[in-house]
Amino acid sequence: MAKKLKLEDLGRVDRETFKQITKIPVTVVLDNVRSMHNVGAVFRTSDAFIVDRIILCGITPVPPHREIHKAALGATETVDWIFVKDISEALQNLKNEGSTIVGLEQTTASKNIEEFEVQHDRKYSLVFGNEVDGLSEEALPFYDCFLEIPQLGTKHSLNVSVCAGIAIWHFFKDLK
Repeated sequence: MAKKLKLEDLGRVDRETFKQITKIPVTVVLDNVRSMHNVGAVFRTSDAFIVDRIILCGITPVPPHREIHKAALGATETVDWIFVKDISEALQNLKNEGSTIVGLEQTTASKNIEEFEVQHDRKYSLVFGNEVDGLSEEALPFYDCFLEIPQLGTKHSLNVSVCAGIAIWHFFKDLK
């Protein structure tokens, strides 16, 4: 019979060790994400899958904040992050660093995430938009491609933190 593992049985690293671990070449960008719970959940997922860093843009709330901490459970102290007010500036900086800019959005040019081949010699920036409006319209020209997660039910979108979890996992499994 299976037995639940205790926290000490999981063999997790401490914060100092985490900072030294080689991260996957993925930057997560939150473009006007308004919910602190979503921000915290993305931090926690980014910690779990050793994302290089997070860039918070626009109206996205920034740590420290109690509501972000509730979902992040300390990941705001482990995952590197910065705030850049303007999404276009953030994406241009990432392009200048050689990053492939990937928007998670339903567009006329979107590809199914399952069909996207992650390349090991590239750096990626995964951009997630506002819970209602999606990615900022003015920044669309900066994207190299758009991916969408297939959905077969009656709803037309996923919660942004759920979408981030699926997309980060897709890149992690091929880059770890």
